[in-house]
Formats: sequence, C-alpha cells, structure tokens
Amino acid sequence: MAWFMLPVDLLFRYLGLHINVWLTVLFGFLFLPHILGVSFGIHQYYTRTLLSIFKWATLQMELSAKEKNQQLYKHYTRGIIAKTPGSTLQQEFEDLQQSTLLSLEPRFDLSDVFFFCRKALESIVDDDVTKCFSAQELESWNLLKRSNRNFRYLSLKLLALWVLGVLIRYCVLLPFRVTLAVTGISLFIVLSTMVGFLPKTKLRSYLSDKVHWMGYRLCVGSLTGIITYHNRENKPKNDGICVANHTTPIDGIILANDLCYSLVGQLHGGLLGMIQRAMVTSSPHIWFERAEVKDRHLVAQRLRDHIADENKHPILIFPEGSCVNNTSVMMFRKGSFEIGCTIYPAAIKYDPHFGDAFWDSSKFGLVGYLVRMMSSWAIVCSVWYLPPMRRKDGEDAVQFANRVKAAIAAQAGLVDLIWDAGLKRTKVKDAFKEEEQQLYSKILMGGHEDQNRCKHTEGGCPEGDKDK
Repeated sequence: MAWFMLPVDLLFRYLGLHINVWLTVLFGFLFLPHILGVSFGIHQYYTRTLLSIFKWATLQMELSAKEKNQQLYKHYTRGIIAKTPGSTLQQEFEDLQQSTLLSLEPRFDLSDVFFFCRKALESIVDDDVTKCFSAQELESWNLLKRSNRNFRYLSLKLLALWVLGVLIRYCVLLPFRVTLAVTGISLFIVLSTMVGFLPKTKLRSYLSDKVHWMGYRLCVGSLTGIITYHNRENKPKNDGICVANHTTPIDGIILANDLCYSLVGQLHGGLLGMIQRAMVTSSPHIWFERAEVKDRHLVAQRLRDHIADENKHPILIFPEGSCVNNTSVMMFRKGSFEIGCTIYPAAIKYDPHFGDAFWDSSKFGLVGYLVRMMSSWAIVCSVWYLPPMRRKDGEDAVQFANRVKAAIAAQAGLVDLIWDAGLKRTKVKDAFKEEEQQLYSKILMGGHEDQNRCKHTEGGCPEGDKDK
C-alpha cells in the first residue's frame, strides 16, 4: 500500500506548499502592510509599467490598422453635427426675433420649424446630461475588453497581450483581492462589534478609529487603490460637514482612508445592513430608516445635533445624490447647506486608464460592479481638500451649494452642470419644459406680445418704454 499512497502524499505536499506560499504573500505583503499603513513603493513601478504597456499596445493597434488599411473607430471623436462657432441658442432666438419685429403683425413661416428640429437633433446627439451616466471615454486602450472595439483582434501580438492580461487579472489579482476583501470585512464586523461593548470613553473612541481605519485600508487594498491626497491642511474638522462629488460607492472609503467620518445614509438589509449595524455600535454614524429619509426636518435636526457635539467626527455627504461619471459635477441638493455650519469641500478625480470607477447602477448590480472593479488593473485617484467655506450674508442655500459645487469642479477639472442627477432615473420636470415653451412663444410672437400687453394696460406703456 506504500506505493499507492505515495502520489497522494505528494499531492498533499504540493497543495500544502502552495497554501503556505499563498498565506505568506497574503498576510506578509498585503494584509499586514495595509493594517499598519505601510507602503513598499511598488505601486509607482506598477502604474509606470502599465502606462508603458498601454502606450505600446495603442501604438501597435494603430500600426496594425494602418497596415490593413482599416480606420479605427474612436468613439471620443466629434464632428457628427457641425455647429456654428460662437453661436448659441439665445443668439439665434434673438436673430429670429429681430426679423419678426420688422413686420407689423406676428409672422410665422413653416421654415421656422426647421430651426427647432435642428436644435433638437443637436441636443440629442450632443447630450451633456446622458453622457454623465455612461462610462468615461478613453483615447487609448488599457487592455480591458470594455474599453475597446475589438482592438485585440488586429494582430497576434495584441491578442496574446490581451490574453495574458486576462490571466493576470482574473487568475492572480482577483483571487488575492477577493480574499483580502472577505478577510477585511469579516474582521471589521467582529472587531467593531467587540469595541461597541466597551464603555463610552476615550479608549473606545481610539480603538473605534483604529478598527475603522483598518477596515477602510483593507477595502482600498482589495481594489489596489492608489490614492494621492492634496492640501491635507484643509482636512475637515469636527464642526462641519464634508461634501464631495460622487462617482462610485467607494468614494466614502477613499475619503475615510485618510480621516474618520460619520457617514450618513439609509439603513439597508443583508450584508450591507450587517456592516452598517456593526459600524454604528462603535462609532456615531447616522443611519435612517426608509420612512425617516423623507422627513427633511428630522434629517436636518439629527445633523445639527451631531455637529453640535465636538467629540463626534465630521459628517460626510455626497450632495449629488447619485453617481455621476468621472467627467462632470451635477446639481448639489440644498439640504446639507441649510444646516448653517462650516462646509469642507473635497474633490475626487479618478484616473480611467487603469479602471473605470463609475457605477452605472442601471446596468450593474453592486456585486457585479465590485467584480468589475476588482478585475481592473487598479483604482487610481486624487483627492483635494479645499479651504472651508461658509454661507455668506444674503446668500440662500441654493446659491451656497452652487458656489461649493463650482469650486469642486474647478479643482478636479470637471464640467460644472446645473442638471439634477435624479435625471438618471426620472424624467425632466414640467417646469423646465414650460420655460422652453415660453421662450418658443416669444419667438413666434416677437415683440408684439409685449406691445399687445401695453395696449390693454390702463394708461398705456410707461413713458420710458414707448420706444421699445
């Protein structure tokens, strides 16, 4: 029987050796460094090497297409509709209005409809709002299937390089990342619950911060997160609210990796709800039930009570209310800016070359999104802490929110849009449609609408308006 057991013994030794190597790499080079916040400087070489490979792959892609007399489809090019330089909708409205004023009666030609048809087509093709809810377009190929148009089939070299990248991402990086994430979340839930049983002392606060930092660092490590923080002297204090642009559910982890915050959100069920309940046992986070979220006065009061306690962490809020892709900042909701406290803006900008961090919740669930994130090369981003801002005299909450939003957009190089991110799931409000209809009516009536109004006004037009 000894000869029969020999292969089994060799198999167990082989598996044991690989398990030892796996555990050594996992705990020695991934787990402990992230817990202690130690970096070996490998990330810099990793990103530089990837950028060199991406550049070479893009060059080979263009050369292969040129040899085969093929024209690459680059979805970042423009020019489908040629717009008149310097021409705006309001300017063209005014030109039509001037031509109408020359006649004695309101004039309408059937050809005027073509102007609005053309503008409608331009708005559909070049829709700034819809683009905010789709993946950011790249000018180069990062060897990910979701960022190219079958470029890997242009040559044998590109195909071999793409296959090698798939094997590295799914067979090497993904197993390590999943193991690190599961271990980190499990430890965080257990340790945070244990800390919650301690009496409310400075020791409990200290241990709670350490446990939260450990959990955030392990989650960032499971995504190979490479974060650069700027202007740390402007980091939020306990007397205010930190607001930031919103691209992905991990925005909170990205910011909390550098400073502990009190998170605000709706209480969920399942695994996420378990994590939320574990967090609130040891740290003063603010979770609302589904019915409570609709009560604005209750939400505002709980936020004020939290800010009034100097021993609690600053609140972290994403006023957009929905994830927007890495190119724009959309309307900030005014609720956070009505509290009357100091606002600490933070701008987050992701590098799409290594992986798309945007979460399109209409296409992917949370689990599918996390798998896409963990199967990317890395999540690289920069965070800027802006100087604290307070509401000025005579400034309402909406104006204050727009001023903060503009500062964040300018710092991160994002487009500042006035639209509500709720358009991701809802239709345009009737009020916006009515404004466009009124503007259309003014063009059709020209200035005659105002003249008719003056005729029916007692005493006619004011003396200074007769020439208008």
